[in-house]
Amino acid sequence: MKEITVQDFFEAKKKDLALSLITEPETLNKKLVSPHVNRPGLALAGYLEVFSSERVQVFGETEVRFLQSRNEDELISCIRDMFKTDIPCIIVSKGLTLPPVIEHMANDLNIALLSSRLSTINLIEHLSRYLHDVFALEKTIHATLVDVFGLGILLTGKSGIGKSECALDLVHRGHSLVGDDLITLRYLDEQLMGRPGREFGHFMEIRGVGFINAERMFGIERTRRQKTIDLQIELMPWQDNMDYERIGLVNNYAEHLGVKIPIIYLPVSPGKNVSVIVEVAAMNMILKGVGYDAAEDFNRKVNQEIRKKTLTKNLDMKTDETGSGNSNQ
Repeated sequence: MKEITVQDFFEAKKKDLALSLITEPETLNKKLVSPHVNRPGLALAGYLEVFSSERVQVFGETEVRFLQSRNEDELISCIRDMFKTDIPCIIVSKGLTLPPVIEHMANDLNIALLSSRLSTINLIEHLSRYLHDVFALEKTIHATLVDVFGLGILLTGKSGIGKSECALDLVHRGHSLVGDDLITLRYLDEQLMGRPGREFGHFMEIRGVGFINAERMFGIERTRRQKTIDLQIELMPWQDNMDYERIGLVNNYAEHLGVKIPIIYLPVSPGKNVSVIVEVAAMNMILKGVGYDAAEDFNRKVNQEIRKKTLTKNLDMKTDETGSGNSNQ
C-alpha cells in the first residue's frame, strides 16, 4: 500500500494550496494512506460509526461555525472522541479560525492542524486531484509509447524486436514520443495513462548508433510527458505456422491494472514497414471510433456477393429445369 507523510504532503503542496501549519512541526510525522478527502460532519457531533478516520479531514465554514457555537466543555466533549481515532491531519479552509482549545488538543494528540486560504470547494478539488495522482495504481513495463494521430500506442515485444526503431521512424514522420524502453503505467481518473519510466529526458537507444535525445534532435513538439493508452501493438517475429489475424473481425484485448485495451499482434519480418502499419492501425481505430469498421464492411460485401451469386445460380437452375420440361413435351 502506498503512503506518504503529512510532512511530504505539506512541503509539496504548501504553495499550491496556500497552506500554513498551525500546530507544532512534530505533528507532521503521521502518514497519509488514502486518496480520499473527508468532511467530518456528524463525527463532530459524536457519531463515529461510519467515520473515515484514515482520510484527510477538511473543516469548512459549516464545521467551523458549529465548533465556534459550542462552549468549551461541549467543544472538548465533541472533538475529543474524533481526535482519538488517530486521524492524520486537518485542513481548515478559507483561513478560518478555530477555537484555541482545538489547537491544544491537536498538539497533545499529535494531529497536524493546517490552514488554507482556498475556498472549501477549491481546496477539496485540488487536494483530491493531488492525492489521487499520488496514490494511483502503477507498474513499470518494458515498452515504448508513442502518440500517433492523437492515440496513445503502446509498442511491446521482446528485446531487439524493433520497438525503438519503429518509434524513431514514427517521430521522424511527425508523431510524438512519450517514452522508450521503460514505461510507467498508471490507473488515473478511470483511464490507463503512460509516462516515461525514467525522469531524465526522452532518450532512445538505437542499436548500432547508441543513445539519442529525441527532444533535442526533433524538437520539444515531438515529445509528450504522458499519454492515455488507447491501443497496444505487440511486435513478434514472423512464424510460418502461426495463424495471424487477416480480416480483423476478432478483437483481442490486453489487461493492465484492471483496464482492458485493444491489442494487435503484429508479425515482424525483414523489409516490412512497421511504422506505416502502426499508422494504419491508428487510423483504423479512429475510423472505428466514428462508426466505420472496414472488416465488417468487407465481410458484409462478401456476404452480399455470395448471396447474389447464389441467387443467380438458383435462377439459372430453375430456368434450365423449365426449359428441359418444355422440350420433353
